[in-house]
Amino acid sequence: MATFPEREPVEDIGLDETIKKLTPERIEKTILKVLNEESAARLKVYVNTCVHCGLCSNACHFYNSHDGDVKYAPVSKVKDTLWEMIRKKGRVDGEFIRKASRIAFTECNVCRRCSMYCPFGIDLAYLILTVRRICHLLGVVPQYLQDTVNSHAATLNQMWVKPDEWIDTLQWQEEEQLDEVVGARIPLDREGAEIMYSVIGPEPKFLPQLIGHMDQIMTVAGMSWTVPSLDGWDNSNMAMYSGDFEIMARVERKHYDKALELKVKKIVMGECGHAFRGAAYDGPKWLGWLRPPVPLIHAVEFYYDLIHSGRLKIVKKYEEPITLQDPCNIVRGKGLGNKLRYIMNATCSDFRDVEPRFEHNYCCCAGGGVINCGPPWKTTRVNGNRVKAEQFRATEAKVIVTPCHNCHSGIEDIVSNYKLDMHVKFFCEILVECIEIPESLKV
Repeated sequence: MATFPEREPVEDIGLDETIKKLTPERIEKTILKVLNEESAARLKVYVNTCVHCGLCSNACHFYNSHDGDVKYAPVSKVKDTLWEMIRKKGRVDGEFIRKASRIAFTECNVCRRCSMYCPFGIDLAYLILTVRRICHLLGVVPQYLQDTVNSHAATLNQMWVKPDEWIDTLQWQEEEQLDEVVGARIPLDREGAEIMYSVIGPEPKFLPQLIGHMDQIMTVAGMSWTVPSLDGWDNSNMAMYSGDFEIMARVERKHYDKALELKVKKIVMGECGHAFRGAAYDGPKWLGWLRPPVPLIHAVEFYYDLIHSGRLKIVKKYEEPITLQDPCNIVRGKGLGNKLRYIMNATCSDFRDVEPRFEHNYCCCAGGGVINCGPPWKTTRVNGNRVKAEQFRATEAKVIVTPCHNCHSGIEDIVSNYKLDMHVKFFCEILVECIEIPESLKV
C-alpha cells in the first residue's frame, strides 16, 4: 500500500465526510469499472511503458517550488494513486481514496507540461484525470469544486447566474459602452450572425466590464455578432476537471446547440483557457464527435485576426513595462504562443517576455480546477508555484497580461503572496486603450 508522504492537514468535508459513506465493495467496483470499461488500451500502454525514471519531475511547478520534494514529482503522484489502485485491483480503503483525491485535485493542474519531458510522451495528466474520475464516481471531490459542478448541473453556468441577472448585466454593459461608442449594442439571439460570443460565469458575476470591452471591440471592428439570451452563454466547464464527464458533456452540448440554433458561422470564446479545452477537445470527445459542429476560436486568435487584418487600428501603445502568462490550454494545447506575442508587440511598447516561454512556460497553478477547490486549498496552491513568482519578478515588469480567467485569479494570488509589485490584466483591457475609434463612432 502507498505510504503517502506526510502533508499538512487540510479540512474539506468533500473529502473528509464523504469517505465515511464508502464501503470496500463500492470502492473496488468503481475502480474496476473505470479501469476496465472506460480506460482500455490507452491506460494500459501508459502504465506499462513508464519506467519510473523521474525525468518528468523538473517539469512540475509543484516539484520545483518545493525544492525537489519527491512527493510532488508527477511520477510520484501517479505511483501513490493510480498505480496502487491497479496493483491492488481496486482493493483500497476510504482513507486511501481521500488522500488520492487530495493529490489528484489539489497538487496537479493537469497542465501536461510534464508530458513534454517524458522520454516516451506519456500523458500523465490523463492518468491523474483517471484518478479524478474514480474519485468523482465515489463522491470524494473537494467541496468547493463540487459546488461549482452542481451549479453547472442546475443552471448550466458555474456561478448560479439567473436568466434575469444575465440579461440585466448585458443591458448595463451596453449602456456603459453607448457612452463611449455610437451604436455599441449587445445583440441578443440574432439569427445568422457571423459570431456567437460566449463568456464564462465569473464575467457577469464579478467582471462585467470584460463584456463591455468586447462590445466596444466588436462595434469598432464592425463585426456581425450575437450573444445567447438563455442557457448556452457560459463556456466554462468545471465538471471536466471534477471527473463528472456526464455534466461536462451536457454543458458542451447546450453550448453548441445554442450556436446551431442561432445559425452562426463560428463561436468566439472569451479569454479563458480551461473553457477552450472543454469546448474544443474534452467535451466533444466525450460526446463522441469527430470535431465540434460549429468552428470555435479563442479570443487571442480573434484579436490577432482583427489586428493583423487591419479591422482594428492601433493608434497608441501601452507604455508600462509588461509581461504575460502563456495559458496552458491555448499555448501548450493549441499553439497560440506566436499569435499571443504578435498582439502583445502590436499594442505594448515595453513588452518583456518570460523565460521559459511558449509551451515550456509554467502553469499558473490555478487551472485544471485547482483554484475551484476553494479557500481551504489556497495555501497549497500558492506555495506550489513559487517558481512562477520568481519568473515574473525576473522580468521587472509592472503589468502581467493573462488571457485566461484561471490564470488571472491564480496569478493575482501569487502577486499578493510573494509581494510582487505588479498588476494583472486581461488583454482586452489593454486593447481598448490602444485602438482607434473612428470619427463616425465617437460620442
